[in-house]
Amino acid sequence: MTALRAEGVYKIFGRRPGEALRRLRDGATRDEVRPWGTAAVIDATFEVASGETFVVMGLSGSGKSTLIRMLNGLWRPTEGRILLGDDDLARVDAKRLRELRRRRVSMVFQHFALLPHRTVLENAAYPLEIQGVDVAERRRRAGEALELVGLSGWGDVVPAQLSGGMRQRVGLARALAADTDVLLMDEAFSALDPLIRREMQDQLLDLQQQLGKTIVFITHDLNEAMYLGDRIAVMRDGRIVQVGTGEQVLSEPADEYVAQFVADVDRSRVLTAGSVMRPPAVTVQVTAGPRQVLRTLREQQLPAAYVVDRRRVLQGVVRDADVVTALRSGAAALTDALERDVTSVTPTTPLADVFAPAAESALPVPVVDDERRLVGVIPRVTLLEAMTPADIVPADDLPRTPPEGSPLPGAVTTEPEVVA
Repeated sequence: MTALRAEGVYKIFGRRPGEALRRLRDGATRDEVRPWGTAAVIDATFEVASGETFVVMGLSGSGKSTLIRMLNGLWRPTEGRILLGDDDLARVDAKRLRELRRRRVSMVFQHFALLPHRTVLENAAYPLEIQGVDVAERRRRAGEALELVGLSGWGDVVPAQLSGGMRQRVGLARALAADTDVLLMDEAFSALDPLIRREMQDQLLDLQQQLGKTIVFITHDLNEAMYLGDRIAVMRDGRIVQVGTGEQVLSEPADEYVAQFVADVDRSRVLTAGSVMRPPAVTVQVTAGPRQVLRTLREQQLPAAYVVDRRRVLQGVVRDADVVTALRSGAAALTDALERDVTSVTPTTPLADVFAPAAESALPVPVVDDERRLVGVIPRVTLLEAMTPADIVPADDLPRTPPEGSPLPGAVTTEPEVVA
């Protein structure tokens, strides 16, 4: 369900915005229309889903702060529509706009914007006071919001007695207390020290998991955008040049500008196991006999394979030497050769957490879902490929089949999966 939508939004400052708009539509650049007006936002179109964290990222002057002020109704667009539910913020009257800003949209600012003469509790309760909520109810809700952000017990102090990180928590609590549909955050953590900033990012993720708010987050920090965003809109010179998940922006940049922008991103913190996993080259059923399994391994020239049951739930791994030993001892069941202690990851595991299990085993790292069903594997070569920007090592230049005797069952292969 869409919570917020922008359609062809322009914002032009200056004496002749109409002329600047006409020329932009005819293909003129931002610099070319400067004699008639300053084009802060040009033809912005996107949707924000309910419960999504949508990050707008760009350098200073890209238009992101202008965009969020239009999403909040502080500025009306020169052209285009901004839909909050069924209300177009560009066309509603002043009374309706005030109502929407009180009850549907709340904002967290970069520099806290707290009332210095009011206590922490009174600051958190301020939007409820504006909404006309009675004193007892707003104090209760403000207290709950402070508890959510870790400020329980600080309600009676004034902002001057708090650190920068704590003051930003008050700003976040104030937005949460308002209980609006959409939460707008304009460079909310950029004024904080790096360690406190990361704490606030982690807390926002925790709160989002609990509350499921619709969040539009503005930042110039690419790593912050990648860490927080379900999707990211990259802005340049007033235009949105790409919208996608962090993995899409990192792996499939829309143009050279985006590619350069993401060149220094820590890929291991953005990419996940699910984005790079491959189908296993071979799996065997736990009900198969040792002789059948050994034949499968010989035919596929693999020293080991993962074992699954009929629901593809991972049971463990069998190695050729153990299968041979089981055969010589007269074992009829594969379980006699089965190694059950296998370290696995989930599709959402960051690649940074895959390196350790990959280094500890010659086998590809298995990827399992919530029911421990085997959904893929990550060979070492695939892990290394994922950490290398595509413009440095083209995927087509990498080997697609394992060399003979390779200890990496599950390496990328064009052969179909074999199930014994």
